[in-house]
Amino acid sequence: MAIGAAISHRNFNSPITSGKFYQLEQVTAHQGAEKLSFSSAQYVHRNTYSENIHSFKKIYFVSGYMNTISSHGLDPVTGNALRSRAMILYAGENKKFHMTNHRQRVKGICRCSVSLPSESYNWIKPVQLKNTSISNSQTLQPRVSSDGGASEVVLIGETKPWWEQFPKRWVIVLLCFSAFLLCNMDRVNMSIAILPMSKEFNWNSATVGLIQSSFFWGYLLTQIVGGIWADKIGGKQVLGFGVIWWSIATVLTPIAAKIGLPFLLVMRAFMGIGEGVAMPAMNNILSKWIPVSERSRSLALVYSGMYLGSVIGLAFSPILIQKFAWPSVFYSFGSLGSLWFAFWLSKAHSSPVDDPELSEEEKKHILGGSVSKEPVTSIPWKLILSKAPVWALIVSHFCHNWGTFILLTWMPTYYNQVLKFNLTESGLLCVLPWLTMAVFANIGGWIADTLVSRGVSVTNVRKIMQSIGFLGPAFFLTQLSHVKTPAMAVLCMACSQGSDAFSQSGLYSNHQDIGPRYAGVLLGLSNTAGVLAGVFGTAATGYILQNGSWDDVFKVAVVLYIIGTLVWNLFSTGEKILD
Repeated sequence: MAIGAAISHRNFNSPITSGKFYQLEQVTAHQGAEKLSFSSAQYVHRNTYSENIHSFKKIYFVSGYMNTISSHGLDPVTGNALRSRAMILYAGENKKFHMTNHRQRVKGICRCSVSLPSESYNWIKPVQLKNTSISNSQTLQPRVSSDGGASEVVLIGETKPWWEQFPKRWVIVLLCFSAFLLCNMDRVNMSIAILPMSKEFNWNSATVGLIQSSFFWGYLLTQIVGGIWADKIGGKQVLGFGVIWWSIATVLTPIAAKIGLPFLLVMRAFMGIGEGVAMPAMNNILSKWIPVSERSRSLALVYSGMYLGSVIGLAFSPILIQKFAWPSVFYSFGSLGSLWFAFWLSKAHSSPVDDPELSEEEKKHILGGSVSKEPVTSIPWKLILSKAPVWALIVSHFCHNWGTFILLTWMPTYYNQVLKFNLTESGLLCVLPWLTMAVFANIGGWIADTLVSRGVSVTNVRKIMQSIGFLGPAFFLTQLSHVKTPAMAVLCMACSQGSDAFSQSGLYSNHQDIGPRYAGVLLGLSNTAGVLAGVFGTAATGYILQNGSWDDVFKVAVVLYIIGTLVWNLFSTGEKILD
C-alpha cells in the first residue's frame, strides 16, 4: 500500500501580522521512502534543512500556532492515520533543528510537500511535480506564485494497481485452487452424462460400473510417479502437464465413446493419469511457496476448489445436457483447461527463487518461514518407509478416505432408499456435503494457522484438527440410527462431512511438515492408500448392503475412524523428520 503524506506550511495567526517571504532556490530530495525511520514529516524537514536550502535569511516556524508544519499520511500496514509536527528555528548562521518524537516507521512511497510562508498569509498554492519517486535522488526547483503566495514542492510516488500488489504466493494458491476446481468438474461430469450415454449406446449396469472405475486405473498409476516427478523437476511443469493432459482427455471422451467402448475405457484411464499427478504436484509447489504460518489455510482453500468443482459440475452438467446434448459437457468443461494453462505459464513458478517479479520483502517472508529449496536428485525410499509418522499418514489416509468415499458415493442411494427422497431431491442433496466441506475446510484452515501463530506446536495443531476430522464424522454417523426425520438425517450427514473437512488442516497438511522436500512423494504414497480405500470401500459397501443394513455400513466406517484417530495421535508429528 502506498503512503500518501503531505507536509505543508500553514499560517493560523492574526492576519494583521506581517511576514517576510524568501524564495527557495533549490530543494534536493534524496533518501528512499523505505529507509524512512520516523514519518514523512521528519524525512522532508531533515533533508530540506541538511545543506540543501539556500538563501534563507530568517524563518520562524512555531509549532502549533504560527506557520505550523504538519504531515498527514496512512500507515501502510494498519491504514491508521499518521500525524506529525515539526519546529525549525533558523537565525543567521545559528542553525537549530528540532523534531518532535515520531516513532512510527513508514515504508513505501510517500507524497511530500515543502512550503514557505507568504507575505500575505494566503493559503498555500502547491506546485506538483508528478511521477517523481522520492526513492531516487532528484533536484527539484519549486515555483513561486506571482501573487506572492507560497511555493511548494510535491514529490508524488507512483502507485501500482492492486492486482500487482497482491501477494504472489496467494496468486499461486488461487491458481492451484482453480486447477482443482477444474479437476473435479471434469471428473464428476461423467456421473451425470453416463445416464443419457448408457441409453444411447445400450450399456448395462456392469458396463457402466466398468466405465466409472476405469478412471482409477490411471489415477492410481500416477500418484507416486507424479510425486517423484514433481519433487525432481518442479511442481509448475507437472501440474501444468496434468491439467492439459486431463483436459484433452475430457474433450476427446465423446469421440472415443462413439468409436467404441475400449477407446472410451482407455480415454478415461488417460484422464485419471492427468488428474493423478495434480495433488502431488500441488503439494510440492505449495511446500516451497507457503510458510508454515499460512500452510493450513492455503491447503484448505485449494482443496475447497475440489469441493466447489463437484458442486459446479453436478449443477451445470444437467443444464448443458438438456440444452445441447451430453457431448457438450465434455467439450465445455475440457476447454476451460486451456485458459487456465495460459495463466499458469505466465504467472506460476515452481519456487519463489525462480520468480524474477517477486518482491524482496515477500521473498524474505516466504523463505524465512519455509524450508531450504535444494532440488531433489534421488528419493530415499528406505529412509522414508522407516519413519513411523510416514506410516501414520498412510494408515490415517486410508481410514479417512474409506468413510469419505462411502458418504460421497452412496449418499444418493441412501437418500432414495432409506429417506424416500425422489431422484431429483437426492441429486440436490448430494451437493450439500460438498458445500459444507468447502466452508468448513477454510474455517479449519484459519483456526489451525491461528493456533500456530499463537505458539501452539504444529504437532498439537495437526493432532487436534485431524482428531476432529475423524471423531466428528464417527459421532454423527452413529446418530443416524437414532434420528426420526429425514431432515435430521440430512443434518447429520452435513455435519459429518463438515467435521471431516478439518482433515485438510490435519493429515493433508502434514506431508509438508514432516518432509517438505519430499512433499510430492509423501502425498503420492498416502493418497494411493486413500484411493485404494475408496475403491475397496465402495465395493465392500455394496456387499454389506446385500447381506446387512445401512447401520452395518456406518459401523465399519466408525471403526476405521477410531483406528485412524488412535494411529494418528500415537505416531504422527508436525516436526520435520526428512531432510
